[in-house]
Amino acid sequence: MPFSNTHNAFKLRYSSEAEFPDLSQHNNHMAKVLSPEMYAALRERHTPSGFTLDDVIQTGVDNPGHPFIMTVGCVAGDEESYEVFKELFDPIIQDRHNGYLPTDTHKTDIDADHLKGGDDLDPDYVLSSRVRTGRSIRGFCLPPHCSRGERRAIESLSIEALSQLDGDLQGKYYALKSMTDAEQQQLIDDHFLFDKPVSPLLLASGMGRDWPDGRGIWHNDTKKFLVWVNEEDHLRVISMEKGGDMKSVFQRFCTGLTKIEDIFKQKGHPFMWNEHLGYVLTCPSNLGTGLRAGVHIKLPHLSKHAGFGDTLKRLRLQKRGTGGVDTAAVGGVFDISNADRIGFSEVELVQMVVDGVKLLVEMEKRLEKGASIDDLVPAPK
Repeated sequence: MPFSNTHNAFKLRYSSEAEFPDLSQHNNHMAKVLSPEMYAALRERHTPSGFTLDDVIQTGVDNPGHPFIMTVGCVAGDEESYEVFKELFDPIIQDRHNGYLPTDTHKTDIDADHLKGGDDLDPDYVLSSRVRTGRSIRGFCLPPHCSRGERRAIESLSIEALSQLDGDLQGKYYALKSMTDAEQQQLIDDHFLFDKPVSPLLLASGMGRDWPDGRGIWHNDTKKFLVWVNEEDHLRVISMEKGGDMKSVFQRFCTGLTKIEDIFKQKGHPFMWNEHLGYVLTCPSNLGTGLRAGVHIKLPHLSKHAGFGDTLKRLRLQKRGTGGVDTAAVGGVFDISNADRIGFSEVELVQMVVDGVKLLVEMEKRLEKGASIDDLVPAPK
């Protein structure tokens, strides 16, 4: 098997106590849930493709915590992982996703016409807008567990599917291993290129094996619609543009994503989805919609206000630096996005961002004038 921990029969020669990982210094969702008793009950199981409990938890064992956010500490190796190891995954999902229960069902709505507003975010404050999600192709193992042949088959299937997009979505695929220096530099300059993963979280999960074989980036001619192939998920679909027209970004996202899904279905490979988890992805943190709608926004005054963090929490939004999850804001510019992934539809999550960003801009304008924002503090959603 492609991942070294799958020698499960050999490990079973040792007792559960001898194999249980030392989690005494760990601060992730997996470590909170996994007990010696649960480990003993689950360690003999494996999915049809051979993914084991130790494969699931390895990234959380190797990485005790994160300086800014509490990490999940586990990954799925295939679609069946979430069912075979549900005793572990269910409480992690519930803890990570604000009480989402094993009996809950997820709702999907990828109809941009249902979004209210979003085309009037002030471009003096909102510098760029983006919506992205992940998708997994049924019938293949996920990136932590897939073989070289599987990964190459996913790439070939993706190239064939994406080549059928036309009109405003027509574009070109760039394989990482065959890019020219000029092409690579241009994609880096455009902030489109994903590079070899250096995060210990990704490397410990097995996602970086055989890099860059089978990986690539596709984008349309205007570079406003992108698809990453075989990074953390089989596909990462991204719609983006400068300014504050989130409605246009979301419309392009919905149109392109729907067309891609239809093409894959026609080829006998629908996306992984079920009524409980929604769209199935590698990391439990992205289950449901897998969607992150965000803006780069200038908030130099509001970000210094004592109530900034609480306001974001009340709006169900989160902040990052513009360079990613563990970067700091520069010049008062933040990446603001939805905090939720599952339990809300795509339209509902984008609506939260649109409504929340409008309020944040209004608060920033008030503070610029030295006025109070107490009457603008929202009630918790």
